[in-house]
Amino acid sequence: MSADFAIDKDAGEPCRNLTDDYRCGIHTKLRPSGFQGCTVYDCFGAGQKISQQTYGGRSWRDEPGTAKQMFDLLPVMRQLHELLWYLAEALTLPPAKPLQQDLAAAQSSIEALTRLKPDEVLDLDVAAHRQRVNELLLKTSELMRAGARGKKKDRRGADLFGAKLKGADLNKANLRGAYLIAADLRDADLRGADLIGADLRDADLGGADLTDAFFLTQSQLNAAKGNPTTKIPAPLTRPSHWL
Repeated sequence: MSADFAIDKDAGEPCRNLTDDYRCGIHTKLRPSGFQGCTVYDCFGAGQKISQQTYGGRSWRDEPGTAKQMFDLLPVMRQLHELLWYLAEALTLPPAKPLQQDLAAAQSSIEALTRLKPDEVLDLDVAAHRQRVNELLLKTSELMRAGARGKKKDRRGADLFGAKLKGADLNKANLRGAYLIAADLRDADLRGADLIGADLRDADLGGADLTDAFFLTQSQLNAAKGNPTTKIPAPLTRPSHWL
């Protein structure tokens, strides 16, 4: 048992809260029930792709022999769907228009990989595909953050655990993969910041402005703290646990 999950279970063992129709029996009260980890996980649609397309709607309950392969497939498919998520967002960003053709081609290529047979997906060199897509996402980031100045704007992979960044000017900052766990980002200016892979667990975003921040996912917001004055990008929703 951990701080994020109220129970222990082995990998591949169904959660005791899984209902007969494959829904979560405590979905509306996950946090108060001690399952905070579930509220910050996102498979980016990979689970649905596997169950409905890869296996054509066949259930691991009805066909137990498929269970292990399905479970092994999920982390691989999730990575592919995560790439599709970022590519889809990049294609909507006006400054990235010069890259639109390359981004669209990469999107089609990754989508084709998700339609392969299970054994073929498991044999993929996902790291190589991630690297190729990441090169495009880096170029997208450079176009989005054009005009950013100062060393403090490049905090890629920085260890900012618990950092005191209240009111910080992080406009158009590169925060890719930054460790912002429990950081004080109240009233910080995060407009146009690249937040791909940034760890925002328990970061305080109260009053922060994340307008036009990009490559930010719902799960990252769900992991953070915020309040009614926190400004978030239009496609995302305000987490229910924010005050």
